[in-house]
Amino acid sequence: MEPTRIFDFISYQLQNSPLEKSIGHHHQGKWTYYSTQEVYDAVQKCSRGLLSLGIKRNEKIGLIAYKNRPEWLIMDLAIQQIGGIVVPIYPTISSKEYEYIFNDAGISYAFVGDNDLYDKVETAAPQISTYIKTYTFDKQDGRPYWEEIWTDEGADKVKEIADSIKSDELATIIYTSGTTGNPKGVMLSHSNIVNNAFGVKEILPIASGKTALSFLPICHIFERTAALTYIYLGISIVFTGTDNLGGEDGDLRKIKPHFFTTVPRLLEKVYEKIYNKGLELEGAKKKLFFWALGMTDDYEYNDTYGGLSGIKRSIADKLIFSKWREALGGNVEGILTGAAPCPAKMLRVFSGAGIPVREGYGLTETSPGLTMGRFINNQSKIGTVGPALKGVEILIDASEGEYLEGEGEILARGKNIMMGYYNKPEKTAEVMKEIDGKTWFCTGDIGKFVTDTNGHNHLKITDRKKELLKTSGGKYVAPAPIESKLKEDFLVEQVMVVGDKQKFVSALIVPSPDALKNFCKDCSIPWTSFDEVIQSKHVISKYQEIIDKANPDFSHIEQIKKFALLATTWDPNKEDGSDAELTPTLKLKRRVITKKYQNDIAKIYA
Repeated sequence: MEPTRIFDFISYQLQNSPLEKSIGHHHQGKWTYYSTQEVYDAVQKCSRGLLSLGIKRNEKIGLIAYKNRPEWLIMDLAIQQIGGIVVPIYPTISSKEYEYIFNDAGISYAFVGDNDLYDKVETAAPQISTYIKTYTFDKQDGRPYWEEIWTDEGADKVKEIADSIKSDELATIIYTSGTTGNPKGVMLSHSNIVNNAFGVKEILPIASGKTALSFLPICHIFERTAALTYIYLGISIVFTGTDNLGGEDGDLRKIKPHFFTTVPRLLEKVYEKIYNKGLELEGAKKKLFFWALGMTDDYEYNDTYGGLSGIKRSIADKLIFSKWREALGGNVEGILTGAAPCPAKMLRVFSGAGIPVREGYGLTETSPGLTMGRFINNQSKIGTVGPALKGVEILIDASEGEYLEGEGEILARGKNIMMGYYNKPEKTAEVMKEIDGKTWFCTGDIGKFVTDTNGHNHLKITDRKKELLKTSGGKYVAPAPIESKLKEDFLVEQVMVVGDKQKFVSALIVPSPDALKNFCKDCSIPWTSFDEVIQSKHVISKYQEIIDKANPDFSHIEQIKKFALLATTWDPNKEDGSDAELTPTLKLKRRVITKKYQNDIAKIYA
C-alpha cells in the first residue's frame, strides 16, 4: 500500500525493500547503521513513550540538531504517528528567535542534539508559557535522555491514533528563515509533503540498493523531503555534516555515495579546491589540467561529441576528470542543487566532468519542489531549473508589475502547496491569488519559460520580485543574475548588487580569502592583512577585470559601474544571530547588509 502519511514511509520500506543499512551516521568515532527493522522499532518505542508523557494530538514538539542524525528522523516520524506537530528549528539562530518560535508555535517539549543546544533551549524556557521539558539525543549527566521515554506499553493506542490520522491533517510547522522580520510558520500537511516526494521519486537517477549522503540541514524541507524519497525508493541514507566532506579522509571518499543534494556554495567550494590544486601543478601537468578544464566551458547537457572532439574529451576524462570523480567517492550518479541560484559555470564544470548536476526550484511553502532538471537527456537545460514536477502547475503572471517580454511572477498550484502560515491568516491571504476560479500561490520570484529544441518547457528564474532595484532614472534592475555571474569567479566569495534610487548600479564584493591569498602569492603581492591587501592597486585591478568580463552579458543600465571590496565574511552564524548577513539557507539578507555597510555604499555614490 502506497504511503499517504509521512510516517507510512518507513513501514513501506519495511514491507517492500528492507535494508540492513537503512540509516547511518558517524557517532563516537565509528560509523553506525540502523536496519529498516531497527528504525521502525525505534519509531514505535518513541511513539509509545511520547504518549506516556501525556502528549496529545496537535501538540507542538521542537526538533533541533547541528548535524543530521538518525535520532532526528526517528523522532520526526514518531511524533507524527501520534498526531503531534513537528517544529524543526535551525540550531544556529539567536536565542531571541528561539524564544519567538517556541512562543508562536506553543511548543511544549523539545528534543535536541549536542553542544550548546540544551543550554540555549533551557535559557529561553522561562519566557515560554507552554514549555515543559527538554530531552537530549546524547547521554549527558543531569540531562534527560531521549531513550528514557521509550516503552513497550501502549502499542494498541499508537495504532489507534495512527489509523485515524488523515493525509490532509497538519504534520509540521516550518519557520522560514525570512530575510527580514520575524520568521513565518509554514504549515504543511502529510499530503503536501507526500505528494512532493512522489513527484521527485520518479526522476531521481538512482534506485534501491544505492546510497545517498545527507548533509544539508534536515530541518529544512529540501533535505527532509529528499530523505522520505530515499526511504520510499529503498536507498540507504548516511547522515553527516559539511565539515568533513572533502579531502583524502573525507566522508565522500569513505561513503562513496551515488547521490546527494547540495547548495551552490558548496559546489563552488569544491570547484575552488579543484582549481587551486590545478594552480599548484607545474609544467605539462598544469597545462593538461587547464586544457581539460577548458573543455567544460561550452558544455551543454544534451550535446554528443564524436570525431576529434570526442577523442579529446575521452583523453581529458581519463587523465583529469576521473580523478575529480574519485575525489567525490567515484560512484556519484547525480547531484541535485537547490535553495539558491546555481551559476551556470558550476553546472557545466561538474556535468562536463561526468558528475551530473541538476538544479531544482521550490520554496518551503511548496514542500518544497516545483521544478527540477531531469537526469535523462533532452529534459534538462543549463540556465533553467527544469520542467514542473508531476502534479505541479506553473503560471507566469505579468498582470501586476513591469516585466520584460515573456516574464512575470511565478505562480504555482498543486497538492504540495502549504495549508497557510500559522497564526497569520492575513499573511496567507497576501500570497494567494485567484485567477479564473483557481487559487494560485505567489512565489515572489520572477521567471519565464524557455523551450528547448525538443519542445520541453523549462522554467528560468530571473529574479525576486521584491528584490528588484529601481534606479533614479526609473529603470528596473534584477540583481540576482548579476550576482550569480560575478560569483562564477573563484575570487568572489559573496556579492550584493546595490543601486536602488541611485543613478547607476554598483556592487559590494566579499573576496574569497583562500583564492585571494593564492592570487597574491602568484603575483608576488605581500599578504599583510585582509584589510590592507584589498586596498592594493593590483588586487583592485583584478576585481575590475572580473567586473569588466561580466558586464557585457547585461544591458547598459544593469552593468556594474563601481564596486567596494569588503574585508569580512558573510555567514548565517553570528554570535547573536541578529546581524547575520545570510539566512540559514545562505540567501542574502539585503536589508541587513545595506544597513551594515551603509558607509561603504555612501562612499561609492559620494
